[in-house]
Amino acid sequence: MNVAIIGGGAAGMMAAITAANNGHKVNLFEKNEKLGKKIYITGKGRCNVTNSSDIDVLFKNIVTNEKFMYSAFYTLTNDTFISMLNEWGLETKNERGNRVFPASDKSVDVIKCLEKQLKNTGVNVHLNTEIKDIVVEDNVAKGIVFVDGTKEFFDKIIVATGGFSYKTTGSTGDGYKFAKKYGHKVTDILPALVPLNIKEEFYKELQGLSLKNVEVTFFRGNKEIYKDFGEMLFTHFGVSGPLILSGSSYVSKFLANHEEIRLILDLKPALSKETLDDRIVRDFSTMLNKDFRNSLNELLPKKLIPVIIERTGISPYKKVNEITKNERMLLVNTIKEFEMTAISTRDFNEAIITQGGINVKEINPGTMESKLINNLYFIGEVLDVDALTGGYNLQVAWSTGYLCAINL
Repeated sequence: MNVAIIGGGAAGMMAAITAANNGHKVNLFEKNEKLGKKIYITGKGRCNVTNSSDIDVLFKNIVTNEKFMYSAFYTLTNDTFISMLNEWGLETKNERGNRVFPASDKSVDVIKCLEKQLKNTGVNVHLNTEIKDIVVEDNVAKGIVFVDGTKEFFDKIIVATGGFSYKTTGSTGDGYKFAKKYGHKVTDILPALVPLNIKEEFYKELQGLSLKNVEVTFFRGNKEIYKDFGEMLFTHFGVSGPLILSGSSYVSKFLANHEEIRLILDLKPALSKETLDDRIVRDFSTMLNKDFRNSLNELLPKKLIPVIIERTGISPYKKVNEITKNERMLLVNTIKEFEMTAISTRDFNEAIITQGGINVKEINPGTMESKLINNLYFIGEVLDVDALTGGYNLQVAWSTGYLCAINL
């Protein structure tokens, strides 16, 4: 069978290798000058290829449409994919949170491994080749249309064009355009796994401050939307880091509607309020004649102290021995419930992935074929499926690409 794959990212390359291994003639079309451009920058250039946790953990980390991924994740499991990479000559290693990286810490080695398989299986790779349209006749996909208007006909067409995130890698939403033209619904496209802009001005004072072992709870009104423990970072516009990026995927749709989201930061989640108060009493007992502003160095990062003191309303020049129990409790509450307001996400250029995409109700979850157009398939980030950080989004790409290719 003659197969065209549009897009040479993770999903497209996996589909191409698998289809070629199954005896199909495969042409892979990529508009960039090289394959896997987004893979190069994932994991800060190290490429977090997947996650080795139990499969139920994979499902729990899918934010949107986890049930749609049932067949794909069970057909190409994370364990099978890791074994596949190892067989192909790429050594891998596990890190914190069961994140899987190439042993070399170089994303380029992942690309080289996949390129070698594309070559070994006889896939025809066409770089710098943009596809303008798909040929559809009587609800059957028949071929592709190049930018110059010429056409080429194929038995099966697979769209693996990615989303909108990291537009510098060529993610310009071509797949959404194809899908809409031929009757598919595309849900709202939003940046996800993305830093947040906050309303309060104190972030300017805290810029560059990284916090570890903190807990952040996201509230929409009084309703808790997301809560997690880990690391975050203050920036020149607001907040970022793993905790914030994960939370953004749960609140981006509300922020897109100009709602505000409250973030409650617990700077000492390991301590109850009572325990924290005991700790402060002990610290204070050794510095009774010091100013309040000079009494928190053992408890908090230096940059954070003036902001916390201002929040308490206690004079920074008040002597520690003059601080009342009520004022101490104000300090405890400020440390345990440091509030800020997210007003918007950063844009797609800073988003790791895209939330939204082709409505999965119109895609066969067992084959990835369109339910509207025969012989047309959609895989990877172009679908309305997204997950948290940790290798889960790439596993979505590998699994949907593989499942599609074995069902051609």
